[in-house]
Amino acid sequence: MPVNFRSLLRDSLGAVILGLAVVWVTTGGTSNPLYANLITWSPKWLDVRTFFLSIVLEAIPFVLLGVFFSAFIQTFVTEEQVRRWTPKNPFIALPFAGLLGVLFPVCECAIIPVVRRLIQKGMPLHVGIVFLLAGPIVNPIVLTSTYTAFTRQPDMAMYRAISALIVAFVIGILVLFFVKKNPLRLGMETEIRHEARHVEASRGKLSATFSHAVDEFFDMGKFLLFGALISALLQVFVSRETMLGIGQTPLSSHLVMMGMAYILSLCSEADAFIAASFANTFQSSSLLAFLVFGPMMDLKTTLLLFHSFRFGFVVKLILAVTITVLVVTLWMPV
Repeated sequence: MPVNFRSLLRDSLGAVILGLAVVWVTTGGTSNPLYANLITWSPKWLDVRTFFLSIVLEAIPFVLLGVFFSAFIQTFVTEEQVRRWTPKNPFIALPFAGLLGVLFPVCECAIIPVVRRLIQKGMPLHVGIVFLLAGPIVNPIVLTSTYTAFTRQPDMAMYRAISALIVAFVIGILVLFFVKKNPLRLGMETEIRHEARHVEASRGKLSATFSHAVDEFFDMGKFLLFGALISALLQVFVSRETMLGIGQTPLSSHLVMMGMAYILSLCSEADAFIAASFANTFQSSSLLAFLVFGPMMDLKTTLLLFHSFRFGFVVKLILAVTITVLVVTLWMPV
């Protein structure tokens, strides 16, 4: 099998990033013997490290869940089965995709490899996108945490689920009518299919599943780490007071909360508790915007999307999701 130097370089760079991140997280500090004489760590940089570590530790279990579920699909689910299970009517397929989020509780940290694999297996693109957007929110675990966080406003969980489904359905219809070409990155589908045939021809099903999971974890992990690092930097060096100061009108408060959701990059299982902490500062509808937009489109998710899909498609998807979430949450009678 010929050596793919581009793939080798990419994997090596990913390994270096992972290694540097681990070294920084585990050995960084004011008393670090490796570089104590070279760098004086300010409290803000130590805060960056703390935020970075909290984001990564929060996300990794769900990423592992996602890559193993993705590997299971690659090994045990055939293209014919995916096509047979998906409703033929494109509009009936939309609620089917929303139901997948209830049946398979996967958060936004883990859902991208799952959706990518399902699309490669033959799932229509608009169905996969609806699952991608709604799944991390209609997840029963997420709705339970939302209900728990908003004890004084328990219907927030219901509004969150309804808003997420409306936004996902609207985006799914837009994708159905306006996206005609496969948006997966050039060569990714061919590369993964070739890898799948090679691995499964030489190993058993279980071994192939673990092999796919390991490869996918390291492939997605470097983007998760990079996104977590950027998110941590923004959380430390952009003050909350600066964002609160411009969030005085309904429109600006929605935009501020959506921006915070994008920057903070929280897992959907935990973001409701952060949103509830702003209950005395922002309107309920802007908190809803935070709860809907964050799981659909945050910083680390954006990087993972750019890794899996074409640049133009991701940019259009971000714009469409942003506008739709803004309109729906402004209209929702929370």
